[in-house]
Formats: sequence, C-alpha cells, structure tokens
Amino acid sequence: MLDLTKLTRQMQGLSQHLTQEATASRQRLELAQKHFARAIECQEEVVQRQQKWRDRILFANATPIEPLNTCIDIPVPPKVHTVIATDGSQIAPNHHEIAYCYLLNIGRVVLHYGQNRHPLLDSLPEVFYRPEDLYLSRQWGIRTEEWMSFCRTASEATVLAELACSVVQSVGEITSAQAVPTLAMVDGSLIYWFLEQLPHDARDRILPPIIEAWRQLRNAQVPLMGYLSASRNVEGMNFLRLLACTHPVPDCATFCPNQLEKVPCKVFDPLRDTALWVTQLKPGQRGPLWRSNARILDLYDDMPIYFCYVHVGTEIARIEIPSWVAENTVMFDAALGLMLAQVQKGYGYPVAIAEAHNQAVVRGTDKARFFALLERQMIKAGLKNVGTSYKEVRKRGSIA
Repeated sequence: MLDLTKLTRQMQGLSQHLTQEATASRQRLELAQKHFARAIECQEEVVQRQQKWRDRILFANATPIEPLNTCIDIPVPPKVHTVIATDGSQIAPNHHEIAYCYLLNIGRVVLHYGQNRHPLLDSLPEVFYRPEDLYLSRQWGIRTEEWMSFCRTASEATVLAELACSVVQSVGEITSAQAVPTLAMVDGSLIYWFLEQLPHDARDRILPPIIEAWRQLRNAQVPLMGYLSASRNVEGMNFLRLLACTHPVPDCATFCPNQLEKVPCKVFDPLRDTALWVTQLKPGQRGPLWRSNARILDLYDDMPIYFCYVHVGTEIARIEIPSWVAENTVMFDAALGLMLAQVQKGYGYPVAIAEAHNQAVVRGTDKARFFALLERQMIKAGLKNVGTSYKEVRKRGSIA
C-alpha cells in the first residue's frame, strides 16, 4: 500500500527539480534553433561531411533527404479507403502457475470507410509450451520473457501482411484494387534496435520473417507505416551535432571514443527531435523526409527506413516508412493523408492502432480464464496435483 503522507514530503523537491529542468530545456531549445538555422544554409555541406565520416561517427544520426525547412500540408484523404493494423500482447511464463508456458495474442483490425463493408476486429491467440519454444533462447543468454516479445514483433508483421494481401484480393474481386487506397499501420518503430544486441543465430529467427512480410506488402502495393507517439528519438538533433562539433572533422572514434561522457557536441542533450519540430510545423503539416543511418538497417536488405515528423494536432508524431514507400511520392502522400484521418477519428491517436491494442490486450480476467481452461485440460489428460504454488496463492490474497 502506498503511503501518500510520506510521499508528499518528496513532492516539493520534485517540483523544484522539474522547474529547473524546464528552464534548462528552453535554453537548449534556443541553441538548437540557432544551429538549425545554420544547418539550413549549409545543409549540403553538412550532409557531405556526414557521409564522408559515417564510419567514424559513433552516435545515431539521420540524413535529411529534403530541405530542412520543408513544411508540407498533408492532403485530405478520399472518403473511400481501408486501414489495417495489428498489435500484440502476451501472458508471460511463470513457474508459479499451473504450467510453464506463454501465450501470444495478436490483435487484428481492418476498417473499411465508405464501402458499406463490415470491419474486422478480432485476435489470434497462440500458446507456446514445447521445450524448443521455452528454452531455445537460453543458448544465447536471452531470457524467455525477452524472446517472447521478439517473437511477438515478428508475428505482428506476418499477420499484418496476411491481412493486407487478403484485403487487396477481396477488393480486387469487387472492383479495381487501386480504386481503394489502403494503409497498413503498426504501433512503434520499424527500426528494431534490439536486434543489435542479439547473436546472429537469434537474429536470423526474428528479422527474416519481418522482411518477408514487408516484401508481401510491397508486392501488394499497400504502404506500411510505423506510428510513434511521444517519440524520444534524437536522430535529427544528432544531425545538428555535426555543426556543434569542435574538432576539425567529426571523427568520434579518434577524438571522442567514449560517448557516455560529456562530449563537446552534446550541447542539446537530452533534447528530442519533437521539441524542435513543434516550433517549426503547423497542425496538418509534415517536416522533411529523413533517412535513418542506424547500423542495424544494414541487415534490412533493400529496405532502409525513412521517417518524417508530422504535426497531427495534438502532438508531433514520428512517422516511419520503408524505402519503397518513401520513393513513391504519390503513395507516400496518400498514406500520410490516411494516417492523419485516423488520428482525427481517434481523437489524437490512430483509431485502427488503438483498436488493435484493445483486441490484443490480455486482461486479468482473460488470464484467469486461460489458466482455468488449461487446468481443465490437464485434469482431463489425467494429470494430478494441478494447481498454482503456495506463493502465488498467498500473493493473490491478503490477511492484513
């Protein structure tokens, strides 16, 4: 139980700290805006410098593909369109439960607008209990709970591609597939940073299914988009660090090998990209297109990731897309229009992604029903002494 009386004594110190941080953040933002104005004037020169020293730069940074002062109004989407989204949830394995297993639940949503068609809102559950599912990751030093989340990411991409292909096929049976603009959305980044820490064998079990799913979307001509709310990314701000570098060249490996220390170019840290773009964009506008230079993207074959920032009205959202969407201007603009309409329908957040989450989430009652069903099956199979541990029983109740 939380003792609010004791907690109140700490609130004054916290509020003072936040006030100081707000003042420091405004100063960092003013400095970032000055560097941003300089970068607009010499953008091509900075990009050339960035490309020349790319292998020696030790911090994540992105390359602007369009002029930095780009502010483009997002077009109004057509009334007839389709939006697809997936999201996942899980029940983690627990030695104190009646059986050591885990469950993945992938929420699926297909919303048809202006077509007089029923939406799809459901989920696909899958239970994992075999030794190769539960203990495979331990050979790489990865906990089962972590491995479960990695597998969930791959499943979300696979199910999304299956949905998109089925939608395009069904629409094609009725009318021309190109007549109904379609968008596939996921919650979060398309840059899977966690892959950098995985051994090659483990990575080869997660990334290839994702890339194959993206290829299916590309073949179906359904644009893929990752929507990041409250993004903490700094790849754009790190591009400005190239201007703030005090050394002759941005050779971090020689001059600043330890990026955890206070280095001369970290004058904006911890300012995020969104803090800058909220001062540049008006509601309904997007900023310039960027190409991410994250090293993990070298494993993405022919699908590097691009991104831009969009003022969706309630916040600055980071929008990520694969290269085949970014290189198709008509498809990219149409996808942004559908995305913005989703945000407006969802009162600040894409309604399709929100509904996919609601379909996927496993609540306490769902978890109880899952283990009750599992218990009945185990008893039916002739197993004895089926039940949770005494520790779990006591944690679920209290005598105080």
